[in-house]
Amino acid sequence: MEPYILQDEELNELVVKIPGWEINSKQIQREFNFANFIEAFAFMTKVALICEKYNHHPYWENVYAKVIIKLSTHDLGGITNLDQTLALEINKIFDQ
Repeated sequence: MEPYILQDEELNELVVKIPGWEINSKQIQREFNFANFIEAFAFMTKVALICEKYNHHPYWENVYAKVIIKLSTHDLGGITNLDQTLALEINKIFDQ
């Protein structure tokens, strides 16, 4: 997948396409909450495998049962179709 910067109209559509994510001009972000550390870590492990598949790795934080994920394509300086795809995949994992 060749990444490209999303234009304003596409960024506006992201609110519907990737529910739960906060969108600004440079990145998308979502906080995920779990019952405990083991559930949070299992989620991160599943996400890590998807990230490796796309060779696109997030900035993320984990404190006990909370995981915060921030996506941006730094090489292109903003939010790309790759970030959107990864956010969709992450939402699917979380919803399982």
